[in-house]
Amino acid sequence: MDVKEEKKDKSMLKGVLCIMLAALGFSLMTFFVRISGDVPTMQKAFFRNAVAAVIATVPILKSKDKFHIKKGCFPDIAFRCIFGTSGLICNFYAIDRLGIADANMLNKLSPFFAILLSIPLVKEVPNLIDITATIVAFIGALFIIRPGGDVSVFPALMGLYGGFGAGTAYVFVRRLGIKGERTPVIVLCFSLFSCLVTLPFLIFDFHPMSVRQWLCLIMAGACAALGQFSITTAYKFAPAKEISVFDYTQVIFAAVLGMIFLNETPVPLSILGYVIIIGTAVARWYYLRGK
Repeated sequence: MDVKEEKKDKSMLKGVLCIMLAALGFSLMTFFVRISGDVPTMQKAFFRNAVAAVIATVPILKSKDKFHIKKGCFPDIAFRCIFGTSGLICNFYAIDRLGIADANMLNKLSPFFAILLSIPLVKEVPNLIDITATIVAFIGALFIIRPGGDVSVFPALMGLYGGFGAGTAYVFVRRLGIKGERTPVIVLCFSLFSCLVTLPFLIFDFHPMSVRQWLCLIMAGACAALGQFSITTAYKFAPAKEISVFDYTQVIFAAVLGMIFLNETPVPLSILGYVIIIGTAVARWYYLRGK
């Protein structure tokens, strides 16, 4: 193996480790949000983002450019904040009412939404494989949502929108990356915007929290920040087509946490949905690596 290939393999390994660390971070965020108990969704969202905002501020204060949005990036940051915040709130709503593995899986439909939205927003036209993968993934989502007119379907649909909001936000993050905007600035803008949106609910409907609930929400914010920075770092080491499939380990981490600590066992139809969606992601990843 020559030096160039060895360097590429090391970068690939670092990318895989970082994206799996991000998956662990996000699954732990989901877990801590869930065990924080009967705290309103908006209150959970506020504290999750407040902690992430503090963490994102540190590298900005240390940089020579401080806080500065590049010219032409403001509209993309605004849309990233709007879709990211609405998706986050819906995801938290679903986490409180579904099994955490189900909620994580619905959120992991975001790459497939990103494929569709990249057409008008980034001018990236998907090929037949991408289109087929997206259709099959949504079929898998139906096994998790299990539409049948039951009231419990609503949290699943909220979780589905959470995946849509995240996927749309990621497309705008990609646009910002192309324009050279810094990661801490993107994270801080998103976190501050989310805090502003949820602050009125916190003021007018604040529920007193125990020390345990405070600690859970602080940990949720810290784990979310770990996830955000790790996934951004991962894509600096290796291209998305080579490592993105490892992000689905988040569902495995979430399922294990749910089974061990929350006594949650996914129903057979949900497991079938996981297999379809993850299998589709693996097949698409295998195809892209071969190109």
